[in-house]
Amino acid sequence: GFAHIGVIKTLEAHGIRPDLVTGTSAGAVVAALYASGMDGFELNKHALKMDEATIADWALPFGTRFGGWLKGEALQNYVNRLVDNRPIEAMKIPLGIVATDLKTGRAILFRRGNTGQAVRASSSVPGVFQPVSIQGHDYVDGGLVEPVPVDSARSMGADFVIAVNISADPASQNNAGQSGVLLQTTAIMGQSINRLALARADVVIRPDLPDMSGSDFGARNRAILAGEKAAVAALPALREKLAQARLQPVAPVAPVAPVAGK
Repeated sequence: GFAHIGVIKTLEAHGIRPDLVTGTSAGAVVAALYASGMDGFELNKHALKMDEATIADWALPFGTRFGGWLKGEALQNYVNRLVDNRPIEAMKIPLGIVATDLKTGRAILFRRGNTGQAVRASSSVPGVFQPVSIQGHDYVDGGLVEPVPVDSARSMGADFVIAVNISADPASQNNAGQSGVLLQTTAIMGQSINRLALARADVVIRPDLPDMSGSDFGARNRAILAGEKAAVAALPALREKLAQARLQPVAPVAPVAPVAGK
């Protein structure tokens, strides 16, 4: 989401750069663009230029068997254009994108293949976006099973994980209308899963996002600023834990993982 951009800007300003990135749902977009080589200010620039029309490709007729208003192809094309059609395995830093296998309910970590397609799958909120079919499997929003991909980062070799939690508190959400109910349902389901995952992170950065979602276009400036403020607040603890860990800036070797379609 937009708040991730503020976090990245602050961490970069203080000389903290990750050896790998993972992303789920709206965070998958930011993770992909960052892994392609963009810095925080470039991400900020694209965020301010982006609008809902960029990713809104309505599925007609409504109420098809795929169960989503948006096809998601526009989002896929948008991401691929910004990363110069670079596949996941060719990113400048290791990238993992989390989606949910609709049949098994399991989290799938995409480490190879079409970047935009994997991001589209990870962002396909049921009822809003149509599921994404990749090599005979249908995928939906990764946030259903891994709202904050701490475990995926560990599986890629990370020994120190900075998690950014933009998951909404169900009590603070506007659940008016069909889309509101869908997002509220997702928030409720992800709450306990999220709590367990965050406990396995080394540092958790929590942007304060009252009455807005991480992908709220109208509130993008506020979300980015919230990310910056939360990262600044987390810096003392982050520096202390990094010093304790005595990390060496060596990129980990990522294992072979599921292949996304090209």
